[in-house]
Amino acid sequence: MIVGIGTDLVGVVRFGESLERTPALAERVFTPAERRTRDGAARSVTSLAARFAAKEAAAKALGVPSGCRFTDCEVLQADDGRPSLRVSGRLARAAEARGVTAWHVSLTHDAEMASAFVVAEA
Repeated sequence: MIVGIGTDLVGVVRFGESLERTPALAERVFTPAERRTRDGAARSVTSLAARFAAKEAAAKALGVPSGCRFTDCEVLQADDGRPSLRVSGRLARAAEARGVTAWHVSLTHDAEMASAFVVAEA
């Protein structure tokens, strides 16, 4: 059963400008694993923008629980390359209260826009 869906769209250039203007922003928003690719290279701004959209979409899928932090939702990459979510903190408590047992996430981006679609399933 679908508990909630969320989607978000992020302007890549604007997001990159925010990261440049506020260097600590990346550390506040992303876990160390999210900031790096599987081979250890720094993740591109486009890829980070898509991950930011996924965090927003996951919160929206649960009605944006109060007190959630961006790091309460971590966007991971499965061995086959598919994105997945790991939730913690207030987002995890809200998901548990709603009976969420699985997350489905899709990321997409091009040179100018990044977006994510998230489904919370019970």
